[in-house]
Amino acid sequence: MTDSHRPPRGPQHASNSVVLDAKGLRALAHPVRVQLVGLLRKHGPSTATRLAERLGVNSGTASYHLRQLGDAGFVEEDVERGNARERWWRAVHQSTWFSDRELAEQEPEAALAYLQSVAAVYTLRTQRALGELQTMPDRWRGTFDISDWALRLTPEESVSLREELYALVARYRSDTPETAAEAPEGAERVALITQILPELDAPGEDSPGAAPASDPAPARLRGMESW
Repeated sequence: MTDSHRPPRGPQHASNSVVLDAKGLRALAHPVRVQLVGLLRKHGPSTATRLAERLGVNSGTASYHLRQLGDAGFVEEDVERGNARERWWRAVHQSTWFSDRELAEQEPEAALAYLQSVAAVYTLRTQRALGELQTMPDRWRGTFDISDWALRLTPEESVSLREELYALVARYRSDTPETAAEAPEGAERVALITQILPELDAPGEDSPGAAPASDPAPARLRGMESW
């Protein structure tokens, strides 16, 4: 989440982005819907049947969630592809922002469900990439990384870190249908997932003179033979 009442200055914030309102937040408060939107953004237009196969659900479930997403404005029918037998869907936007803290306070259950759905999708993507790592070409295996760093920051420093990360990522080519057509040979989709997770100390922890709590060593898996 970012500061309320202003869109974040992230790498993908553009005219093809959507900032969630209450209706959109409630519509995306389900992991299947988050995944459906993601698949349509990543792979382009598709049918409920094909999307259901990718997600391992039945086509009726996929159709129901696509209709809910359509009512909320996240997807729309691709009438140029559809026919009397098949209904095709496409994504309306390429990125989603949840940027209103007041909305999160007004809709706490929907906000939590949405964020949990996003976190679950990130976990699935990571697990899928790990499962494919052994068969990746060598030059791509060397790009793989899972890392974490324990920092001690003020809220203001945390915001500064986030904005510096956004600025850094903005220097690189985003993945859109337009950039895909113009990308150099050998360019593939790369998922960069960032998380800034406050871990507030419990009362009494880290008191003056106390021994620092032990943290597990940072996980750094670069180019291991094992997204």
